[in-house]
Amino acid sequence: MLPSSIDRTLSAAVFVLAVFLLLSLFFTRSTLPIEMRLPGMDGTPQVLVTANRLPYEATVAGEPVLGMGVASQIRGSWPGFRGPNRDGVSPSSTPLARQWPEGGPPRQWEVALCEGYASPAVRDGRVYVLDYDEEAGADVLRCLSLDDGREIWSNGYPVAVTRNHGITRTVPVLFEDCVITIGPQCHVACWDAATGVNRWLLDLRVEYQTTVPRWYAGQCPLVDQGRLIIAPGDASLMVAIEPKSGEVVWRTENPRGWEMTHGSIAVMQHAGKRMYVYCGSGGVVGVDAEDGSVLWDTTQWPVQFAHAPTPVPLPNGKIWVCSGYGNETGALMLRVDDSATQVSIDKKYTPKEFNSEQQTPILYDGHLFGIRKRGGGPMVCMDLDGNEIWNSGRDRFGHGPYLISDGLLFMMSNFGELTIADADASGYHRRASHLVFEDGHDAWGPMAIVDGYLLLRDMTRLVCLNVSANAFVESGGSL
Repeated sequence: MLPSSIDRTLSAAVFVLAVFLLLSLFFTRSTLPIEMRLPGMDGTPQVLVTANRLPYEATVAGEPVLGMGVASQIRGSWPGFRGPNRDGVSPSSTPLARQWPEGGPPRQWEVALCEGYASPAVRDGRVYVLDYDEEAGADVLRCLSLDDGREIWSNGYPVAVTRNHGITRTVPVLFEDCVITIGPQCHVACWDAATGVNRWLLDLRVEYQTTVPRWYAGQCPLVDQGRLIIAPGDASLMVAIEPKSGEVVWRTENPRGWEMTHGSIAVMQHAGKRMYVYCGSGGVVGVDAEDGSVLWDTTQWPVQFAHAPTPVPLPNGKIWVCSGYGNETGALMLRVDDSATQVSIDKKYTPKEFNSEQQTPILYDGHLFGIRKRGGGPMVCMDLDGNEIWNSGRDRFGHGPYLISDGLLFMMSNFGELTIADADASGYHRRASHLVFEDGHDAWGPMAIVDGYLLLRDMTRLVCLNVSANAFVESGGSL
């Protein structure tokens, strides 16, 4: 050990040196060169994962990558969310099987997808589904053959997205030679349906300061009367866009400051007015299809946590809205007056017993069909006042999707079991059931059907089944 005098001398020297260094740093720091951190240099993604933080990097789509798939000769169409008329009902005249063989309907093909619920649109023998490439960090639109699922082309753009109970959630819409998509972080893109070339790309967060919903974008794009209709929220409640050019036709003001929800826009015709009905974060609104002006709105249906089902327009100006998150009533009946400028709650019929967390009920043959969240997810049939006529009893489907084709209800359970029953108000008549996805879970993505070919997905797989009557006869069955 050093003598105490030497120890004191060294301590004093160290103290003086430390003070000198601190003073030097203080007086020279303003002259030090400061460089901007370049995104990506430290491993940070170039596109921010957290929504609604500026600035964003400019997003540019890539070039199409061609695959070995060939478009099918099957010419039926399911051009977007909920089918040709956005009502969950197929207008196809293809007869469907009422019974299935022991092994279930013939499986045409199966492809792997990123985790999520994004589902396909179909036209001209091509299947379009918006996927996510985690390795590349990009939204990717895939064009598949309806015959065998092989990829015809794919194209995408970089965007960082992390798992948030899945990643993808939306259904593309087809218009003439365009495919239009909305990605998880609210990128709207237009693609050439045949070649996959990107025509334009719009980031709603930048253009309209859109707040990305809690579980990413779930709104499916709508094309109506030759216009793309989107509800960005925040800077504009709703916008109409020319699909091919991306030019804005009109914008709807948003004085209440509503934000985008997970729900989609419905088209309604009433009192000589065509309108777009949407559940925003603060209520329900009706927007004039001609010029984007607000016809009416109500704050009596606020979104308390999340909203996914689309409003269902009914006859005589009535609108059915439902949810499964927090809303005490579960569902509500609104009525638009004959001037199409006032809306009220139909207090005579307030259907409190029905609620739906994910899917939109179907109006068919004068009745509403939907899977109710309460009680584990039975299918229920209701009259147009919301009164329950029957339910599926022990057959439960959770949050699964459903559609109607050839008078049959196709219903998928959470874990991937497919059931068919008569779409009939006289009672629940189950026809057949088959487990499509072994070890399936969260099979919530909307279904699509084209000429007897049914497209279904669970969390990570897309499957095509042949549910036509001809397929069943060929397998040895009888109608």
